[in-house]
Amino acid sequence: MFTDFFRALGQLGDGRFLRVVLFGVALALALLVAVYALFLWLIESWAPGSIEIPLIGPVGGIDTLLSWGSFFLMLGLSVFLMVPAASAFSGLFLEDVAQAVEDRHYPALPPVPPARLADTLVETANFIGLLVAVNVVALFIYIFTGPFIPLAFWALNGLLLGREYFTLVAARRLGRPAAKQLRVQHWLQIWLAGTLMAVPLSVPLINLAIPVLGVATFTHMFHRLAAPRPAAQRSL
Repeated sequence: MFTDFFRALGQLGDGRFLRVVLFGVALALALLVAVYALFLWLIESWAPGSIEIPLIGPVGGIDTLLSWGSFFLMLGLSVFLMVPAASAFSGLFLEDVAQAVEDRHYPALPPVPPARLADTLVETANFIGLLVAVNVVALFIYIFTGPFIPLAFWALNGLLLGREYFTLVAARRLGRPAAKQLRVQHWLQIWLAGTLMAVPLSVPLINLAIPVLGVATFTHMFHRLAAPRPAAQRSL
């Protein structure tokens, strides 16, 4: 698993990797700026400039205080928002990343027909919806996990990321039924690799490169797990 990750990390300077990462940064920043601008507009439109407190009198700066509060709120929410956002980027550009890995490390493989854009958009939207729904529900579960919230967050998202990334990568070569069967056979290793991807997803900006590394890592993992074993090993 770690070998797969470090092989993917060694290719991070690939032009196709960097293009996906840079485009993801631009989209993520645009998303955060748009959401934060909406917050500020709502505050300016609805928050009073001052309030009257009995025995004290008018207290101003309420809108400024709310604006700063919304800034720190957005920083906190970005940790959770970046998981589905970053996963959306990887889903849209899965073909480029996986193909870049295969071109460098597995050049003898036959070409794969490119996925239809409509199918990619549907699969990406379904995965984003699942991630958002599960993480929203998990917010209520985190209340009871106390100091183990990061572990619960990583384990939960690692399960989802590993499941989705491996299935998408494997389905390029095997089709979805066979990809799911292979994923079930190696579920623990895939979950652990997904958790390895989920840990840096909690760090803003760094998390934007993780989906690319995740797809590359699972491409290596797929070819390792799907490779036929020697006859002597199969007999053990």
